[in-house]
This record gives sequence, C-alpha cells and structure tokens, in this order.
Amino acid sequence: MKNGELTQALPYAFNQAFGQEAALVAYAPGRVNLIGDHTDYNLGWVLPVALDRGTSVAASQRDDSQIQVVARDMDNEKVSFSLDDQAMAQMPLDSVSPWSNYVRGTVKMLSAYLAETGQPPLRGASLMISGNLPKGAGLSSSASLEMALIKAFAGLFDLKVDGIKAAQLGQQAENEFVGCNCGIMDQLISAMGEAERAMLIDCSDLAIKQVPLPAGLRLMIINSNVKRTLVGSEYNLRREQCQQVAQHFGVSSLRQVSYEQLCRAEASLEPTLFRRARHVVSENARVLEMAEALSAGDNAYIGRLMAASHRSLRDDFAVSTPEVDCLVELVSEVLGMDGGARMTGGGFGGCVVALLPEHKIAEVRETIAVEYQARTGLTADIYLCQSGAGAFA
Repeated sequence: MKNGELTQALPYAFNQAFGQEAALVAYAPGRVNLIGDHTDYNLGWVLPVALDRGTSVAASQRDDSQIQVVARDMDNEKVSFSLDDQAMAQMPLDSVSPWSNYVRGTVKMLSAYLAETGQPPLRGASLMISGNLPKGAGLSSSASLEMALIKAFAGLFDLKVDGIKAAQLGQQAENEFVGCNCGIMDQLISAMGEAERAMLIDCSDLAIKQVPLPAGLRLMIINSNVKRTLVGSEYNLRREQCQQVAQHFGVSSLRQVSYEQLCRAEASLEPTLFRRARHVVSENARVLEMAEALSAGDNAYIGRLMAASHRSLRDDFAVSTPEVDCLVELVSEVLGMDGGARMTGGGFGGCVVALLPEHKIAEVRETIAVEYQARTGLTADIYLCQSGAGAFA
C-alpha cells in the first residue's frame, strides 16, 4: 500500500474501530542505511536515507486516562493500558502483544520528559497504527512507529518536542524499556530526514549534514526474507564487545580510537575483539568517503565503498548471513562499476541496499528471481524506493 492510500484508509478504519473521527494522522518514515552500520552506538558517523514507506498513527483524545491502541495490520489486535502514576511506574513488558512494547516504552519516556520540562502530562488517547514497511526486515519499523507516536501525541496535546528530542526519546524507549541497545540513527533519520537527501549524522554530537543523492542512481532494497530479531540476537553482544575495546584504550567509545592506534594494539587484544573494532573504525572512514562520493556522483567509488563495507560486516563484525551474502554477490556481478550493494541494518538477516542506474534494474530483478531461490530456497522481495521526508502530522 502506498503512503497516500495508507493515509486515506486509516481514518475510516479508525472510525470503525472507535466510533469517532480521528483528530489527526501522524506519519514517520522507515529508513535504509547506505553505509555506516554498528557505528552509531560507537558515536561514529552514519549515512541513512528516509524512505517513502513508513508508519501512520491516527489519533484522538479520550475523556479518561487510558491509552487504547489498535494494530490495523495485525487483525485489529487491541491493547489498553493506563497513564496513572502507579501503572506507568510498574509497566511490564507485554509478551502477548510484543508490538505494543514500542508504544508502552514511547509513552513512558515521553511522559517522563513532559514531567521534567514542566509540560502538562499526557491524557488518554485512542490510537490506530498501520504501516507499509516489511516487519523484521531491518528498515526501522520500530523507530518509524516511535516517531509517528510522538508526532501524534505532540499534535493532540500541543506538546513541545523537537526532532532531536523525539529521536532521543525513541532511543530511550528501545534501550530502557524494550531492551534493544540501539543507537540513535534510526529515530533521527525518521524524525528529520529530507527528500532526495541522505543524512550524514555525527553520532557523537548529533550534528547533521544533508547530502544530495546522485540523480542518476535509483535506490533498491532487497529483502532476503531471513527474519531477524535484534533483541533476541547477538546485536547486544556486539555492542558489549565494542565497549570492551574502548575500555582497553581508556576511552568512552571507539570513535576516539584511530585505525593506527588499533593496529598497534592488535597483539594485546583478543582476536575477535580486534576484528569487531576494526570494522567500526574502518567503517567510520568509509561513511565520510561515501558522503563525498555521493556529492560527486562517482558511481564506481560508491560501489567500491559499499563492497568494502559489506566485507567488513561479513568478516570482521560477523553479522551477515549466507543468504544476504548471496544477494550482494548477485547484484554486484550485474552492476560492475555502475553502483554498489551491501547488507544494511543490524544484520542477522534482513535487507540488502543497492544504488544502481535505471538501465540495470531489470537485469538485477531477473538475476535475483532466477538465482536467489535456486541457491538458497528463498524468494527475495524487491522494493524500488524514493527518499522521503521525515515525520509529520
């Protein structure tokens, strides 16, 4: 479903579910990261793009202190919880409807922020959620949901929450409530992305630079259909390993370690820890080079950087899978020097991102259709996307 169709259909479905009109519909995009994975929580650089796919939240105020949420894409499953102080303080994780934990966590962190800043507390709301991002594919459906929720609450209750603060609250919801130690990239690009631009983010101070995307390249996302779950994967272990290396150097993050420093210390580090850190430090350099390559429209340079990033994620950080490697190989063979492909996101399945010229699209599609299933037994889903704008209501 396209975004326009999604936005038009949601108010009607909201009326059917709650028997009242929606006061507003908020929207926030998913994202794909062109390069710079597992660098954000190491306070390095990342280069994501907001997509023209995302999550919409229809919302209206209630007369009580209940949050009632309907997940339209999950057979209209309904969840309710209270905003009273005791309920918020003791709010448990929901094992029956785990999607609601992103709602619960966002509400909890937003409520705490409003109290800290002297703003009026949240009041009850009826919410309906719907989206067109493939779940579990690594395109940040959770961050998209969190940013859309904050936009909806801000619009309903006239709250003062800027894009950076919204991103921080969404990250808090995942770190402190859901239990995924993600960085801030996903929430920040969802909150503040711009169409036809990638966003170069310095995760140490959240400085942002918008980088134009080359006019001659299309954005293709290929879902391997190897499902991934960051909370239950080794994602958190990778973060711990990076922190161990930072502690070895007596610094707070790998951002403060140069490639030369790391190489000199190789003998004193456990080999696995050295490889994890080598990915992060080298990836930071590739992100900055990629921003230059995009601005210059240098397709061959873009392809080399994406290939190097994938090798690093596969070999040093060990977060790729044979299926994802297969897709990258297939696409890269077709493209040659005319663009590039790499795994994207946290890893352990999910998607490949490719930048490619229009005249290569049909051949890439055909190659994947024929070869991917033959080699893996899986069928890949292919999405040609546009860059999109950040959250709005």
